[in-house]
Amino acid sequence: MRLTTLLDTVHQGGSGPWPPTAVTLTDDRQKFDRMIADLIPCRSNDPELWFAEQSAQVELAKAMCRECPLLAGCLAGAIERREPWGVWGGEVFVAGAVVATKRGRGRPRKVVAPAA
Repeated sequence: MRLTTLLDTVHQGGSGPWPPTAVTLTDDRQKFDRMIADLIPCRSNDPELWFAEQSAQVELAKAMCRECPLLAGCLAGAIERREPWGVWGGEVFVAGAVVATKRGRGRPRKVVAPAA
């Protein structure tokens, strides 16, 4: 089974509600969802952390992702779906692209050139 398939099973392919409300789940699937949710940091912690504005919170979400067994599949699925923002698979997405760091809100600081 591809990790993206498992990931889609767990969180319904992206930014949908958790637990899924549009789909009637069988008892076996509900048990599986409850069991796997404890292993996935974005399901067992505050989901807002993965869409935070503060750099420290974004870095915390990225660190938690590194412990996730679905890291590679999550990232592949996010790239495939062109997720517009958030932390997916340990990477930060801004405007649908992976960026190294998320810039904080507001105007960037003026950088003073070091004296030579």
